Amino acid sequence: MQDYYFDAARRGDLDMLNTFIESGYGLNAQDDKGYTALILAAYHGQGPYVERLLDAGADACVQDKRGNTALMGAIFKGELKIAQRLLATDCNPDQRNGAGQTAAMYAGLFKRVELLGALQAKGADLNAEAPVGNSASRLAKGEIRTPASR
Repeated sequence: MQDYYFDAARRGDLDMLNTFIESGYGLNAQDDKGYTALILAAYHGQGPYVERLLDAGADACVQDKRGNTALMGAIFKGELKIAQRLLATDCNPDQRNGAGQTAAMYAGLFKRVELLGALQAKGADLNAEAPVGNSASRLAKGEIRTPASR
């Protein structure tokens, strides 16, 4: 059953999603990598699916086993409209993954500069540093620190 749920998220199958919602299926169920349907839908650019999951009560703050969120996945993949929608949720904008990175750091690294202002307006600290010394503001300027460069 779970495989169908996650496959529907990847494909954006709203009819299947509605069936799962109507049956009371756990919207925040996670697969073996910790991915939720919301994380998968955001990563695969399934905007209407993301919207339906959020409307049904899916938790946008859930992290996968590496600590990444749906917002981080959307930023990584360049799904800017989905990222903007996820920014409207109640998640901490400075939520960190297992490597100590934030969504703003992803936006800086992948040159999603249009999201940096939105993240900052939500309260993200663009100068917060990951353990290797990277910050969103430095990454946006192309300054990437590695463990050896510190």
